[in-house]
Amino acid sequence: MITKKIISEEFVKHSTIKWLSSNGWGHFQYGGLHDHGVDIRAKKQKYDRYFFVEAKGEGSRKEMNENYFVYSLGQIITRMTSGGTTRNYYGLALPKSIAKIALRRIPWQVAKKLLLYIFSVDDTGKVKLYSWKELRSQK
Repeated sequence: MITKKIISEEFVKHSTIKWLSSNGWGHFQYGGLHDHGVDIRAKKQKYDRYFFVEAKGEGSRKEMNENYFVYSLGQIITRMTSGGTTRNYYGLALPKSIAKIALRRIPWQVAKKLLLYIFSVDDTGKVKLYSWKELRSQK
């Protein structure tokens, strides 16, 4: 019997930070599992724009993943602000299995308006970023 490795929230966070770092983002701030606020805050190195990311790991049962998606979406939406002169980016960093749910359920128009991105993390740590454009092409 083959048991599937459960992807933890910490693994998702570290994989996402590594991806952000190699794509021009830096000045990271991130909290522990029980801290309040977003899980990852990154600043664009070339200009004053931030990426706020909420991360989640997989549940021990497949049916938990739908709840994790809904919970992470609620958390990132409550962190959104409309102040300042630049618009910030927002993201959900999710294991691939939960990212598939997000890609199916989030309307591309909402993702475009909110500047919401999906970070899909596989069990090797490879990250794929999805913007509203990819969401639109999947519908």
